[in-house]
Amino acid sequence: MESPHEPVRRRPLSDRPVDPLPPALWPARTVHGGHYCRLEPLDVRVHAGALFAASHGSAEAERIWDYLAYGPFGDQAAFAAWVRSCTATADPLFFAIVDEARGSAAGVASFLNIHPPVGSIEIGHIWFGSALQNTAAATEALYLMMSHALDELSYRRLEWKCNALNAASRSAARRLGFAFEGIFYSHVIVKGRNRDTAWYSILDDEWPPIRANFELWLASDNFDKDGRQLTSLSAANRALSQT
Repeated sequence: MESPHEPVRRRPLSDRPVDPLPPALWPARTVHGGHYCRLEPLDVRVHAGALFAASHGSAEAERIWDYLAYGPFGDQAAFAAWVRSCTATADPLFFAIVDEARGSAAGVASFLNIHPPVGSIEIGHIWFGSALQNTAAATEALYLMMSHALDELSYRRLEWKCNALNAASRSAARRLGFAFEGIFYSHVIVKGRNRDTAWYSILDDEWPPIRANFELWLASDNFDKDGRQLTSLSAANRALSQT
């Protein structure tokens, strides 16, 4: 079980003027293309079948729903109805993750808690089907969202939140370069159970060296002929947090 006493990243308090102000841009329903994957605006007509297959059918596949507020679903029709409801919202703004190697959707992620005037945005509602887990495509999908928010839309705060008992999600946040901020105890109720929520963030001035680590890690020469990484993104971003 993940300890709630994970070290908090110490940052100086600030009341500095914010100039220029965030441009207050809303993320758009557009395709974000990478080398290993692409993000497509979630579409029940296009993605529901492949996503249902990726996330149901075995106990192992359905473990991805353990810490989410919904799922697993009783049948494909129920799942498609959920996907349709997701496509009708602007916050969260959902994307299907299409694995280029397989040519089909294998996961989902979204922007949420979108506050353009103050430049704050979150990445969440993330789940990867078994075939997408622990792949370069999965990492690249989140990098594309992080880069879009911080580089293209000029947000100044990017958030990651998860159930404090979800050790895998907390480990992923650290690997991606997010800084732990603390635990909100008895924060919400999910599927009838209490959820303590772990909060993480990346600030705009912390992003450039994290971006550089992603670019080095995602480069084709960082993988051997069997697709195994030669350098560790987790180690590179951990080194940044210790400087």
